[in-house]
Amino acid sequence: MITKQLANQIIEQTMLRLQRNINVMETNGMILASGDKLRVDRIHEGALIVAETKQTLWITEENKHQFPKTKPGINMPINFQDKLVGVVGITGNPEEIKEVATLVQLTTEMMVHQALIVSERDWKRKMQEMVFEDLMNNHPLQPIIFERLAKLDFSSKGPFYAILIILDPESKFYQNIFQELEYYFEKDSVLIGHHQLHEHFILTSQLDHIALKKKLAILSTKLKKHKEVRIYVGQEVSALQNIHYSYQTTKIALQYSNPIKTIVYFDEVELFSLFKKPETSEAMHFSNRILNGLNDKLLHTLQEYLNCNQQLAVCAETLLIHRHTLTYRLNKISEITGYNPSLFQDAIALQIALWMKK
Repeated sequence: MITKQLANQIIEQTMLRLQRNINVMETNGMILASGDKLRVDRIHEGALIVAETKQTLWITEENKHQFPKTKPGINMPINFQDKLVGVVGITGNPEEIKEVATLVQLTTEMMVHQALIVSERDWKRKMQEMVFEDLMNNHPLQPIIFERLAKLDFSSKGPFYAILIILDPESKFYQNIFQELEYYFEKDSVLIGHHQLHEHFILTSQLDHIALKKKLAILSTKLKKHKEVRIYVGQEVSALQNIHYSYQTTKIALQYSNPIKTIVYFDEVELFSLFKKPETSEAMHFSNRILNGLNDKLLHTLQEYLNCNQQLAVCAETLLIHRHTLTYRLNKISEITGYNPSLFQDAIALQIALWMKK
């Protein structure tokens, strides 16, 4: 809605150019601001009619008796996003001022639009940062969080990704970069905001890995002119309550990143973090994620296959099983984990996961 401060700005700007009295009214008819200070905080009968009909009203010498304590003039609706938010009136003979009245209405709506868009954007930013803090505290999610997410048009359905962007708020390009991020993700289910110091977050939902990679690749190209911008992408999580973990992994991506790269995914540096701190929760998460779904028989088969340097015949003999049986089990392991034990790089990941499990 229109505030007194905004109403006074409208009066100041329009009267300066037109040299005519202007009134700005709420939808309940109350005069918020006027060139005639004595009329402020009084009900304007004509504004009530405009608010009810959403149509322009001319008050003339002939009909002003129908609107007590009003003066001749033109009163017009102020709309914002197809919704009535107020009424603006210009005092004078309607026939004499009809040409400038439309200009007053247009100017007023432009000022209102700009002010409310900025106000709405500020509200949205604060709300996003508030929700982000709630999601990061690792407490059970309260119903209020889902209500706020709904107001922000953020889907509670996964997959979810956390993205960390390092920006210096003191940089002369800061506002441009931040607004560019907001506009770029405008049609997506995302939360964007400032966390602390130079940290800025982007939380996404319902964007799978392939779609996210494509989107970030385009974003990186757009931000190429700002050489200081780096993007760090956390581990995908399927549940909203685990998104704090995804954000934690963005810090690991930052810690072990290659300074030359503009986009660093946690998956790319995950192994480095495990070697550095094998006792951490990241190591446990890695092991559980990689080996999830394998029973004891498949785990034992996998370890023996790796112990035998991926030699099928030697492993089959060690396990006292037929080569076809071993091949079946290895295929099953590949199907469940997504890692093929016969491929060198996949075998490394599987071996490290087994070490971490022990």
